[in-house]
Amino acid sequence: MNDNFKNFCIAIVLSVLIVSTMNYFFPPAEISNEPDVEVQAPVEEVVQAVNEPAFLPVEEVLQNDERIKIKNKALEGTLRLKGSRFDDLRLIKYKQTLDKDSPDVELLKPSKTENLFYAEYGWLSANRNLALPNSDTIWEIVSGDELTPEHPIVLRWDNGQGLVFHREISLDENYLFNVKQTVENNSGESVALIPYGLMSKYIDLKQHPGGIVQEGFTAIIDGDLKEHTFKDLHESKFDKIPTAGESLPEDKNAKNFENQGGWISLTEKYWFGAFIFPDDYKTTVNVRNVRKDVYQLDFKGETVTIPNGQSAEFISQFYAGAKEIKLLDKYAEKIKKFDLAVDFGWYYFLTKPFFYILDFLYNLIGNMGWAILLFAFILRALLFPIANKSFDSMSKMKKIQPKVMALQAMYKDNKVALQQATMELYRREKVNPASGCLPMFIQIPIFFSLYKVLNIALEIRHAPFIGWIKDLSAPDPLTISVWSGIPIPSLLDIGVWPVIYGLTMYLQQKLNPAPTNKDQARMFAMMPIIFTIMFAHFAVGLVIYWTFSNILSMLQQKLIMRKNGVK
Repeated sequence: MNDNFKNFCIAIVLSVLIVSTMNYFFPPAEISNEPDVEVQAPVEEVVQAVNEPAFLPVEEVLQNDERIKIKNKALEGTLRLKGSRFDDLRLIKYKQTLDKDSPDVELLKPSKTENLFYAEYGWLSANRNLALPNSDTIWEIVSGDELTPEHPIVLRWDNGQGLVFHREISLDENYLFNVKQTVENNSGESVALIPYGLMSKYIDLKQHPGGIVQEGFTAIIDGDLKEHTFKDLHESKFDKIPTAGESLPEDKNAKNFENQGGWISLTEKYWFGAFIFPDDYKTTVNVRNVRKDVYQLDFKGETVTIPNGQSAEFISQFYAGAKEIKLLDKYAEKIKKFDLAVDFGWYYFLTKPFFYILDFLYNLIGNMGWAILLFAFILRALLFPIANKSFDSMSKMKKIQPKVMALQAMYKDNKVALQQATMELYRREKVNPASGCLPMFIQIPIFFSLYKVLNIALEIRHAPFIGWIKDLSAPDPLTISVWSGIPIPSLLDIGVWPVIYGLTMYLQQKLNPAPTNKDQARMFAMMPIIFTIMFAHFAVGLVIYWTFSNILSMLQQKLIMRKNGVK
């Protein structure tokens, strides 16, 4: 393979390396640990930010208000009657850790508590003298003492000025709430109201620095996907306490949208909350950092004019749950592009099929680790003709390498003559040096797609393999510091599977023709070490896949070399 093609292949490999490790080597800047500050950042007069100075235990906060129990096969929690607020929800199919006694994942948590996340609905009006339901309104139960798929609940509030508000909430068997709000007007005059909804969420950016998976604001705005990370929305003005007389700077990172239909959400890696609107319904959407580590997503709907003696209603949906890909695909039949709540990345056309193949193999075998190995075998079989042609060319290259080295010695002082003689040798021996790079081009999208799948698929979270591998979505836990007890910098703390992968990469290099350029040879010699360090911090499922893929490649290459008479 001539130097130009070698340099080209090196550039491709280095591009993969740089993109994959950028987030590790260049983490976001540290955020100050200064105490929280009180910031009044309302969307409207009734939509207030949370300004409590300290966190309280969840159990204590839950006992302070009257609540209605929520329960189905996927959720457990309560609805706070004060404000009719969704602020207590646990995902009972998922545990926080691998520990046997680990508690359920807590998705929604009340204000005043650590990692708060809640959602509520309300009404707005230009008439400041009109009493409207807000976060302090105590709703009356009309029917239903427990919210289940079989039993919706109906709440009622009378403002004492001739307006009666009803809120009917139902729940399906998974994570979708339907919220129907009705207003009866007997005030003696027409009333103009605007429905609103908001979510408020606590996020510590040190624990959610961003990276391969989108975390933040994800929405379908006018039919198009919009994404902003929590880091995009972060306001540095909250990192320090203002001095006396100092005002807060303008909110520069807030995002505002005029929208029709679609859905809006605050999302984490595996869980999210979303407001969903009818296809023809127009909203004004805002998302911002309202105070230190707290982000607020809110919307205002269309103005509703209600004549005296009549009523009006507003219907929307609220999703609070897990990013189960097959479930979201089912919802997407009625909720446009709802499956894009999962961040499939640039290679959507590969990432999503890869997930379904892995899921099928998992259901067939019963173990995700073995499913990944079988997937690697199937993929290698599908790419066999292309790889076969490439390995055949590389074997021929290795066979004529002594002749190439002889030409280098003959024309060591004449690079032009050396290049001409080398190309003539390739033509005479019917060798195409470029074909060795072809599998690399194919492997790049495969690598990133599988990397995405193992990072986004909730179905792979906490999936065990064999031995010490209890979670294929996490890095190999059996690292040098674990079994040796020697404290090692995290960058160099390498598990067993990454070491095995590095060894297979080294052996695979030995089967290929050595680079003729000394600088290239040194670069290639460092590649197994660099990739071993890099893969140490990847999901171990990806490392296992790539290790097995390397072994299959070596077996195929050895057979072709033997066929071509190459030692």
